[in-house]
Amino acid sequence: MNFSKMTGPEKAAVLLLCLGEEATAKAFETLSDGEVREISRCMLAIEHIPADISRQVLEEFSQAQQQNSGIFVRSNEFVKKAIANSGSQDRVQKLMEQMALGLDGAESGYRPLETITMMEPRMVASLLGSEHPQTIAVILSTQRVDHAAKILSFLPEDAQSDIMYRVAKIDKVSPEIFTQIESALQQEIRVVAHKEQHKIGGIGRAVDIINHLGRGADRTILSNIEKNDLELAENIRKQMFTFEDMAKMDGRTLQLLLREVNNSQLTLALKSASELLKEKIFDNISERAAEMIQDDLEAMGPVKLSEVEMVQQEIVKLALKLEEEGKIMIPGRGGQDALV
Repeated sequence: MNFSKMTGPEKAAVLLLCLGEEATAKAFETLSDGEVREISRCMLAIEHIPADISRQVLEEFSQAQQQNSGIFVRSNEFVKKAIANSGSQDRVQKLMEQMALGLDGAESGYRPLETITMMEPRMVASLLGSEHPQTIAVILSTQRVDHAAKILSFLPEDAQSDIMYRVAKIDKVSPEIFTQIESALQQEIRVVAHKEQHKIGGIGRAVDIINHLGRGADRTILSNIEKNDLELAENIRKQMFTFEDMAKMDGRTLQLLLREVNNSQLTLALKSASELLKEKIFDNISERAAEMIQDDLEAMGPVKLSEVEMVQQEIVKLALKLEEEGKIMIPGRGGQDALV
């Protein structure tokens, strides 16, 4: 560590590490998100601060503090705690999510696709337009889900399903792939390969991104994925909106959905349902219908779980269809478009 070659953010990182977590948290409150990210990345690269560097930095910032023996720090934990106390919960969550991939791989030098994280979604989509769908899938898997969804929305519609299919199929990506992406995108994307494979993507990531798209977009994507991999499409659909999620619907929405479901279907579907969901449904159908279903459930013998889940999925598909047609709105789906 050479003081004469240190940048401003590097000196700030050393200073804050010397001052402690509480002082750093207060300092972060006054900085922009970009400045917090830049200083935090510098902190993550520091494991030991030589005594002379500490003294020179403190003197430059007019601080009456000297360190004679150097300082060893747990930068990963320090940065997390400092960010956690640096402002509102929304800001903390955003900063922690953006730092997450870098924090997890800090010791090995891995960093996420930082440049794309801070670029406008339309610009990113334009940049990625000529890339192979697999490359785009890998890149989107490293981004915040809301950012990835916006980028995806600006990509050609006929490519969206293929990209999300690939996101869902991703398990691990080797360092060589990240190196190839860095080479292809040059200065626009900064990637430092992890010494070990870094787990990204997967069905959960695909679900999160799809759920941030506008209403109806998921149906097109899932229909196209279904043509190539029926099982994968079903697994994604199950995680996007589950039968139990019906308990979160308001009364009017639930009533509109239940009008399309016959009592025999509903009875079988409720066989493995939680008491909370059963109570919610019984409160939104006629008293007579509720009594009949309760009686049928009590009289029903053992039923294969697969049969129950099949009926539940049919009702879930019906809910998604009604949402696409604009007849109902499912809570927690469709990004901002769901609020109009």
